[in-house]
Amino acid sequence: MTIDPNNLVSVRYLVDDVVAAIAFYTRHLGFTVRTDVSPAFADVVRGNLRLLLSGPASSAGRTLPDGSRPAPGGWNRIHLIVEDIEAEVARLRAEGVGFRSDVINGPGGRQILLDDPAGNPIELFQPKS
Repeated sequence: MTIDPNNLVSVRYLVDDVVAAIAFYTRHLGFTVRTDVSPAFADVVRGNLRLLLSGPASSAGRTLPDGSRPAPGGWNRIHLIVEDIEAEVARLRAEGVGFRSDVINGPGGRQILLDDPAGNPIELFQPKS
C-alpha cells in the first residue's frame, strides 16, 4: 500500500519507551512503522492516521520554560504542519494568541506549542528541508 503523505492525519502521543510503543501499535493495532529513530522518536501509520510516538529524548518531551515536563496522558495534541514557523508565530502573536513554549529545534524540524481557548495544546511544526 502506498501512503500519500499529503493525506495523512498526524497525532502526537508522548510515550515513555518508543521501542515498546512501536511493538504495541504494530503488534496489537495493525500499524506499520514509517520512521524509527529510537529511542527519541518513531512514527507508525494505519490508513491515513500517522501516530507520532515521541519519547523523553525527543524535542516534544523536553521541559518547557515554566518547568513543566510533557508526559503521556495529558500532552497529546494535534500536530499541524506549517511552511514557515516564524511567520505563523508572528501572525498568531499579532492576533493575541499565547504560546506554551518558544520555538524548539529538534531532529525532524522546529515546533512550538499553543493552547486553544479550552487549554488543549496544539503543535505547529515545520519539518526540516
